[in-house]
Amino acid sequence: MNELYMAVTIVDRKFIRKFASFYEEMELPVSAITLGVGTASSQVLDYFGLDGSERGVMFHFVTKSKWKQVKRQLQLQMKIDLPGVGIAFIIPISSIGGKRALEFLTCGQEFVKGEESSLKDTKYELLVAIANQGYMEQIMDAARKVHAAGGTVIHAKGTGGAHAEKFLGVSLVPEKEMVFIVAKTEHKKAIMESIMKEAGIKTEAKAIVFSLPVTDTAGMRLLDEFEMDEL
Repeated sequence: MNELYMAVTIVDRKFIRKFASFYEEMELPVSAITLGVGTASSQVLDYFGLDGSERGVMFHFVTKSKWKQVKRQLQLQMKIDLPGVGIAFIIPISSIGGKRALEFLTCGQEFVKGEESSLKDTKYELLVAIANQGYMEQIMDAARKVHAAGGTVIHAKGTGGAHAEKFLGVSLVPEKEMVFIVAKTEHKKAIMESIMKEAGIKTEAKAIVFSLPVTDTAGMRLLDEFEMDEL
């Protein structure tokens, strides 16, 4: 199976446009872009040729074979290995909510859906919903109906509007919000289905949801206690 991953690229803010154009050239127009601030020690920053300035964080979706192409061009064309440019890495995706969302996010990459998770026996999953700005409460209300305790919201800018018209049949506004929800694996499907029903592509929220396997956790005792109180 050609496994599916979320590619995360972190670059100096001044390189955001350059890397966005690069991913367009690589036929990966769909992404979410947000800003962050570097927090590494001065010694580490000096080693990588970075400063403490703002970073651009870019999220894309790639198959294993596509990542090999992208990685090579990141090194050859974008010189990502040079100090001061940035880093990129991939995280395996467990599942994506809905066939149309899968087609939209993969941008026509050849992908044969197989077993849901490439990491087995994970107790928790990280659910990520990307939606139009202003609909996070709608998403969280849908998630809370089926055992979700809470989430964290990040503001982002979406790309791939023309691509959305083709695969989803809808237009998407660029202003996005991403919500991160950690949930037990056995509740993942119900939460994703609830979000898709209450805030999915057919609603004003236009949410797309996917999940990432979590291999280990700390500080999840309160979530277990919250679920016990719900029983």
